[in-house]
Amino acid sequence: MKEEVLQKLESVYEAKDLIQINDLMGYQTAEELRELTDVLEELVSDYIVYKTKKDKYILLKNCVNLKIGKFEGNKKGFGFVVLPKEDDLYIDDADVNGAIDDDIVLAEVIKKGLKPEGRVIRVIKREINTIVGELIDGKNGLIFKPDDEKLNLDIKLKKDTLKNCVAGHKVLVKLKDEYAPKKFHGEIIKIIGHKDDPGMDILSIAYKYNIDPDFGNEVEKELETIPSEVAESELQNRRDLTKDCIFTIDGEHTKDIDDAISLKKEGNNYILGVHIADVSHYVKENTPLGDAAYERGTSNYLANTVIPMLPHQLSNGICSLNEGEIRLTMSCVMTINPNGKIIDYDIFESYIKSRKKMTYTAVNQILMEDTVPEGYEDFADTLKEMNELAHILRKEKISRGYMDFDLDEPEIIQDEEGHAIDVVVVERGDGEKLIEDFMIAANETVATHIYNMDLPFIYRVHGEPNSEKIDDFTNLLKILGYSLQTRVIDMKPKTMQSILEELHDKKEFKILSSMLLRSMRKAEYSKENIGHFSLASNAYTHFTSPIRRFPDLTVHRLLKKYLVEKDFSMTTIDTLNNSLVQIAEHSSEREVAAQNAERDVDDMKMAEYMESHVGEIYEGMIDTVTNFGFFVELPNLVEGLVHVSTLKGDYFNYVPESLAMIGNNTKKTYRIGDIVKVKCVRASKETSMIDFELVGEENGN
Repeated sequence: MKEEVLQKLESVYEAKDLIQINDLMGYQTAEELRELTDVLEELVSDYIVYKTKKDKYILLKNCVNLKIGKFEGNKKGFGFVVLPKEDDLYIDDADVNGAIDDDIVLAEVIKKGLKPEGRVIRVIKREINTIVGELIDGKNGLIFKPDDEKLNLDIKLKKDTLKNCVAGHKVLVKLKDEYAPKKFHGEIIKIIGHKDDPGMDILSIAYKYNIDPDFGNEVEKELETIPSEVAESELQNRRDLTKDCIFTIDGEHTKDIDDAISLKKEGNNYILGVHIADVSHYVKENTPLGDAAYERGTSNYLANTVIPMLPHQLSNGICSLNEGEIRLTMSCVMTINPNGKIIDYDIFESYIKSRKKMTYTAVNQILMEDTVPEGYEDFADTLKEMNELAHILRKEKISRGYMDFDLDEPEIIQDEEGHAIDVVVVERGDGEKLIEDFMIAANETVATHIYNMDLPFIYRVHGEPNSEKIDDFTNLLKILGYSLQTRVIDMKPKTMQSILEELHDKKEFKILSSMLLRSMRKAEYSKENIGHFSLASNAYTHFTSPIRRFPDLTVHRLLKKYLVEKDFSMTTIDTLNNSLVQIAEHSSEREVAAQNAERDVDDMKMAEYMESHVGEIYEGMIDTVTNFGFFVELPNLVEGLVHVSTLKGDYFNYVPESLAMIGNNTKKTYRIGDIVKVKCVRASKETSMIDFELVGEENGN
């Protein structure tokens, strides 16, 4: 009956009650009516059909302005409704309507465009299960205060769960029943530590996103079976590359090294080897280790804290391509012509012995300053040849439409006790770009090979941008006084690349490139290959970081299944067709969680850093304008709010179509891209908020 009901509702664009739908279906018995009721309620619970307050039903997709998605709150008061296969819906703080993180909500679209906006109509389902917070002294004993003040929940803890707890403990609380709106019973399931313990601030954010540093007893037990060094028997049927000049390039403090490179010349062609740690040899499916890697989905890099996908015994030990130690690898060796085209390749099991653990700092000295640090003398010529190839590969990617959004990233510098003492912009030199270019080449080669075999696989995909979004972006440029020479009728990678090139010399380039990126769809994992738009790649995957990302580990397992075991049975194909969908979705979700955790840690640490800089004056750029003020970003990427109530000399209104705050009488304007002087007047690590006030009157236009 379900399929029949859905088919009939496809053509219905007005909500109908149960009897009207029953008549529409032509049902005549009480039994059919009861079954129809059950089917409709099931469709409502699956968010396929929308049920109005008047008990009428309509297909949700036929309500163009109604959307159901997951709500993600922001510390600044607003939030987003995350929609599958659509752009996230911005929700102003006035329109949140009681929604909290992870709620499934019904939202109404109230504005379309580059930044679609909406309002939450109702909370459909509370999805939040656990909350991180602090135990504080209350009148009748310890009470629980959630770290996330946006949640605004009243949680009564069961007294028996307070055993061994003291004021100041950070705890993880599991919510039980919601006995009244936003009022829950809860129980402590883990004492994370004391709030004054080093690193507790970062750990608390990790637990908020279900990032658990503990692997559990079953994983610990399995680790006892993992060797500390490679046995002779494990080298059988693998290609011996230990005599090749292979080395790694990473950051100074990197310990989980999963990629190594090599290069030779044959005539005018380059033979590039990308050798990746064979994590799949040690982390098997349906084992505690394998299950833990799946659940985590990715390693998490939170300021100076790493919460790995795999225990350190593997991530820093037997799987890490450490200098001078034999390691099992999967190699992708590519023959590349002088034009940057891959004309031949081989993918195979191998083992290597890295000649040197290089750092980006030292490599950049060789490539960009032509000075050779001690210990690099034997590798300088090879590195320069590699850089030559990297530039060829990048030129080839650019010729097909590869986009470099050139977005800066912050690095939080901390002292030994974990306090933020500086915030700097991460520098990317030729060494970092070289590794990026080589990894992209290997990822594309592996993806293309399996795609051409027409076998189930997991791809890294990036869909084409919505043309309406690009139109809105070009209108935004007009507001800022810019006009594009690039014709945006046919949206191809080359088109987007041309837009970026036009904007590169504009003072607002960092903001504009970020906005252009937001106008595009999110990259994600998928079993279906739709290509990677921003890389201008027809087939792309993640193969090069199996220590850090579960999709890469999955790709290695698939390569072994197809290329080594030659398993093409229909049973295997059918099983993979089902399982890879779930793996892709879960991996994408965990990637988002990791990104959100990283963002929250950066915000918190930036606020901590600015606590010791209150009263100081800075120059920055307005990067966001809202109805309650505007945000100013400093050169080191620290961002603070200038609240509308602090603006002097006039009453200011938010004018969204101008991306500006405009004075009623003076018409003084504060717009995205304006350079302003600000004073830091408040900063709070607890709320992760930084408040600025304008200095002087010269800042408006």
